[in-house]
This record gives sequence, structure tokens and C-alpha cells, in this order.
Amino acid sequence: MNTYNWNNATLESKGIGLKSLQEAIDTSSSSGKLIFHIFGALAEFERNLIRERTQAGLQAARARGRKGGRPKALNKDKQALAVKLYDEKKHTVAQICEMMGISKPTLYKYIEAVKGK
Repeated sequence: MNTYNWNNATLESKGIGLKSLQEAIDTSSSSGKLIFHIFGALAEFERNLIRERTQAGLQAARARGRKGGRPKALNKDKQALAVKLYDEKKHTVAQICEMMGISKPTLYKYIEAVKGK
């Protein structure tokens, strides 16, 4: 159930109506309820159109070879170097992170990826 329908059902169940001072909407009358439902349906339709267009755009980008998301902080060689420095135990985690320009969680993620293989 979308938010509009949930809010509308909740308001109606409590006997609450909506009366707009600028538009001719009064949910206590049949015509006002109709207008209110039409606006809700149009809003849902527009939201679905946006969702469909977004999905189509993402699929088209994938077809062109575009990958979404943030780029990796380090390439594979630099990831391997960071893990090697960590394994050598000559540098602290903070020093390795500073040298590589990454955060501690990122370093640990790279270590886990290498060790997990």
C-alpha cells in the first residue's frame, strides 16, 4: 500500500476530512473525495514513470559498459601493496592508511578480500 492510500485510509477511519481553501477540494463530499483520489493516482503514476525511466537509463548505461557506484580507492596493485605492508608488520595500520590515502575500514576490507580468497 502506498503512502497516499495509507494516509487517506487512516484519516478516513478517524473521521478526518481535508478542505483546501484555495482549490475546490473537500474530502467530506463525494466530488472532493474524487478529486483527492485523482490527485493521488496522478502522483503515484508520476512516481512510477520516474522509476521506469531511471531503470531504463541504468540498463542503457550498463549496456554501454558503464558500471555504477563509487570507484575503488585503490587499484589491484595498490591493494596488494597495502596488504603486503600490513602483513610485514613494519608499519602501523594508521601509517599504511596515510601512505595509501585510505581509511582503516577500507584497508581492513582489502585485507579481508585478499585473505578470503
